[in-house]
Amino acid sequence: MNSSLFFVVCIVAIVFTAQTIQKYLKMKNEKQEDDPELEATLEHIERLEERIKVLERIVTENRFDLGKEIDRL
Repeated sequence: MNSSLFFVVCIVAIVFTAQTIQKYLKMKNEKQEDDPELEATLEHIERLEERIKVLERIVTENRFDLGKEIDRL
């Protein structure tokens, strides 16, 4: 009798856990798709990455080219 009750409780716990995980994942996906602030932030990060690449290139080139590159920017 006790083992039957244990199995019923385990099954109920598994079902509730699975439903909770499904709801969480659904909310997470909806939040990512409809978040314009997230997209703006990602675009900003991409622009910053490009600027960092340019700065790295400037720093690694000869000093003669450094002044020209800075003036060009």
